[in-house]
Amino acid sequence: MNILYRNSDLILKNEKNFKLSHIFDCGQCFRFNKTGDNTYTGIAKGKALTISQIEDEIIFYDTSEQDFYNIWYDYFDFETDYTKIKKELSCDKVMKNAIKYGDGIRILKQDLWETVISFIISASNNIPRIKGIIERLCENFGNKIYYRDNLYYTFPTIERLSSLTLKDISVIRAGFRDKYILDAAEKFDNATISDKILHDLSTDDAKKTLMQISGVGNKVADCILLFGLSRADSFPVDVWIKRIMEYCYFESREQTKELIGEFAQGKFGAFSGYAQQYLFYYARENKIGTN
Repeated sequence: MNILYRNSDLILKNEKNFKLSHIFDCGQCFRFNKTGDNTYTGIAKGKALTISQIEDEIIFYDTSEQDFYNIWYDYFDFETDYTKIKKELSCDKVMKNAIKYGDGIRILKQDLWETVISFIISASNNIPRIKGIIERLCENFGNKIYYRDNLYYTFPTIERLSSLTLKDISVIRAGFRDKYILDAAEKFDNATISDKILHDLSTDDAKKTLMQISGVGNKVADCILLFGLSRADSFPVDVWIKRIMEYCYFESREQTKELIGEFAQGKFGAFSGYAQQYLFYYARENKIGTN
């Protein structure tokens, strides 16, 4: 890893398999927004970050070496060999095309608690509205942080959300999801479910445990497993994934999401989650399977 320093900025040179638009526009996180040409700003793990990609440089603005290695190195999954993963998946013709289109995707290693609540909010929702609900949640119940002369809000803690009533949380305008958020907060607060419990379980058992939370079905549980627990053998199936899988691998569009998930896990194995992200970005950007 080639790291340079310029004033207060940390810069990576010639980093492969990394493109900001692919990473932040593939539906895996909701708190980073485009704020300029090849520039995104957001909050993760209690820290704000503005990051740009200009030619062969990835610029982490106002970022110390300590913060890079303690937070962003893990968050952007720099330890994983994406060249190897893409080589393995490219044995499949469909995946080869999808990877060429979204070759800069990385699966972010997000905070588990934030991922649980974010994907509960995502159910039967669109990305702009998901982002709006999450921002209202953070503005009302998170902590203030200042970064580059701007005010941001951290994601609310388990303790903060578990103290709320339905009336309190109605300010975020999440509708029927309010009660699901509070149920998750209660279960995490009393340790019925926890980071440690889930990490110690197999992927199947962790999924069953997550589905004890009201409002967490198959797809939401798989998203939490993939993005919050780094279970790369998970393959979340939403409408876009269903369409592209039926279009590319099946003769009809009448498959169940469960069957598609089982097929994908059998086909892609330990790399199922990576395959899902390449396919999701490819399908959504090209509107594959919508006709």
